[in-house]
Amino acid sequence: LYVTEVKDNGKGPRVVVSRTHPELVKRLFEQEVAEIQDGTVEIKSIAREAGSRTKIAVYSADENVDAVGACIGPRGARVGKIVDMLYGEKIDIVKYSEDPKEFIAASLAPADVVSVTIDENAEKSCRVIVPDLQLSLAIGNKGQNARLAAKLTGWKIDIKSHSQAEADMELERGSVDGVPGSESGNDMFNDDEAFGEQGFNGAPMNFDDFGGQNI
Repeated sequence: LYVTEVKDNGKGPRVVVSRTHPELVKRLFEQEVAEIQDGTVEIKSIAREAGSRTKIAVYSADENVDAVGACIGPRGARVGKIVDMLYGEKIDIVKYSEDPKEFIAASLAPADVVSVTIDENAEKSCRVIVPDLQLSLAIGNKGQNARLAAKLTGWKIDIKSHSQAEADMELERGSVDGVPGSESGNDMFNDDEAFGEQGFNGAPMNFDDFGGQNI
């Protein structure tokens, strides 16, 4: 349990605890990963939908240290122990990058990303293009993968398939030539309350598919 608050109600201290708070996952990694304990690896951000899936972004200033690998542990032992303590909750371990394009692309794993384009006309907003067959994977079940990616990175993410992006470009060309165009469908994910507590925001690691870096 994670202690979120301690209050004095006049009759003695009242302790408020939680198993759903994202900081619980952070504390478990600090407990299990020696490199986090000694400061070699740093946890940059966490996005969690308790009981289902968590994304965690990690970083090391030491080029000789694999921050993601350190959190996984030998044969997945470290993260596997944490998954067991969270009763099977999936954990995506993401490599943090100061380059927002790299971080956003990584956050949407296990989907491949063709390109990330920053929208200069909107605050922390971008367009991501993925292969046609990877669109549903990038968005995830009920939008979970994209939602957690947006929460993890703090960016609004407009996800489109490669064919959707090409269709949009054709429409834009038509509009420039004087032919009216219309917008095609797209999926915008962000960190707004409209999507609940978790927004849509790095490269995960899935314990069900260790080779794909998802835990």
